[in-house]
Amino acid sequence: MREVGREPHGSSDDPDIVDFSANTNPHVPDGIEDVYREAFADARSYPAEPPEEYRATAAAYVGCEPAQVIPTPGGLAAIRATISLAIEPGESALVPYPSFAEYGREIRLHDGDPELVPQAELLDADPTDHALAVVCNPNNPTGNAYDPDRLDAFAERCRAAGTTLLVDEAFLGFTDRPSLAGREGVVVARSLTKLFGLPGLRAGFAVATGALGSALRNARRTWNVSVPALATGSFCMTRDEFVADTRERVSTERERMTKALGSKFDVHPSDAPFVLLDVGDRSVDGLLNRAREHGLAIRDATTFRGLDSHVRVAVRLPEENDRLLEALGV
Repeated sequence: MREVGREPHGSSDDPDIVDFSANTNPHVPDGIEDVYREAFADARSYPAEPPEEYRATAAAYVGCEPAQVIPTPGGLAAIRATISLAIEPGESALVPYPSFAEYGREIRLHDGDPELVPQAELLDADPTDHALAVVCNPNNPTGNAYDPDRLDAFAERCRAAGTTLLVDEAFLGFTDRPSLAGREGVVVARSLTKLFGLPGLRAGFAVATGALGSALRNARRTWNVSVPALATGSFCMTRDEFVADTRERVSTERERMTKALGSKFDVHPSDAPFVLLDVGDRSVDGLLNRAREHGLAIRDATTFRGLDSHVRVAVRLPEENDRLLEALGV
């Protein structure tokens, strides 16, 4: 049995705990509850197929053509669909570590071979002879985003080699960096879970061009995203002020937390709404329990490959972050 506070993907189901183990925004856009409730009447009918309004809104959100958007029930569904089409039994894929474990899992489910590469070295890897390369930008759990020019160059090498590049941009909305959506040979996976604080909504999309884009559109199940998810997802993606305010808050708080935590821990540079801490020779379990005693849940990052003495903490609201810093003794 997994101990309390050691959930594999982060998040605590205890309502009395402030959850620093998950990376979802503690705020949601104003008016979102009204939009969700108003979708009830439309939910008594099947949604329009394909959901053109959602596709157009998503295209404007990431900067691509609406026809290139494939709606999915969350980012993981976009990742799974892409891997299922890109990988044949026996083929290999470049996969970063430490990172989201589902990449390797999905590849193995299709009898593929994930070739693990340190995430900091992934853009220097040779994509030749691989069917797929996976990039998480910004990376989870380290939090670093890749240099846009280097990522562009890697995407071009993948295209030239005939290697599909899958870019997981689940956390990119917290930054002002450009998306690779619409780039030839690239599949982008996006989720509304993190930035808009709605993990239970299960709304996201893939963006792809060419033959793989056509294959993803053909493989998508009819009505695969619910009416409430389409309505609230479309609403969220037009909340420019909410996004700007969130980016500013996360950037300011992350810098403050990094400075404070750096007095006691080795803090990995981050562009994401979380920071990775190397606790050194301290006990990870002891730190988790200490946080729990203060009513906080933090993420045991030793479940990520290659991290033996690490925890990950989300960047939340200022007053909550103060509680975390106090609990960790900084």
